[in-house]
Amino acid sequence: EVQLQASGGGLAQPGGSLRLSCAVSGFDLDDYTIGWFRQAPGKEREGVSCIRERDGSSTYADSVKGRFTISGDSAKNTVYLHMSSLKPEDTAVYYCAAKPRGSFRYEYWGQGTQVTVSS
Repeated sequence: EVQLQASGGGLAQPGGSLRLSCAVSGFDLDDYTIGWFRQAPGKEREGVSCIRERDGSSTYADSVKGRFTISGDSAKNTVYLHMSSLKPEDTAVYYCAAKPRGSFRYEYWGQGTQVTVSS
């Protein structure tokens, strides 16, 4: 059974940092692209970053480039999203999701983890 478990959210001050974790089970990371998405109240869900573990390639939304870093640990079956220089507009529920190799859509989703950036 494919499962994704997101964790690491919380309250951070503007300019602070948080690290989100997405623990996956039921599949090999090398066969999937793992993405992080977020949804703020009243806004549509947006893609934040994704990583293709088998070759390490990654992409970022313009709004987080230079501040967020995605990484994967195949041994731990975990993908991380390191968030720094946080801004209030980063406040959202963050989700991780998995897209199988060859697929055009994310087919598996974890539950969200709340990130709140406020002083």
